[in-house]
Amino acid sequence: MKYENRLESLQKKLQESKMLKVKAETRLEELQRQEKLILEELDKLGIKPKDLDSEINKLQTEIEELFNQAEKLLPQLNTEKIE
Repeated sequence: MKYENRLESLQKKLQESKMLKVKAETRLEELQRQEKLILEELDKLGIKPKDLDSEINKLQTEIEELFNQAEKLLPQLNTEKIE
């Protein structure tokens, strides 16, 4: 009887492991599809994956510069006078 319980426990663990493997494989396939789509989009934008960090930094700098320009061009409003 002791062997039956151990065998049953091992079979249960084996089934759980098989389910985890299927879930992991499914997740891997989904991540690979997403990676492919992202790489295709980067290619359309003319950005190489290895250049992505520098491109992000460049865009952040551009955004900051545009904000600074907008703040300089807009007149400083005194909110007390608007009341």
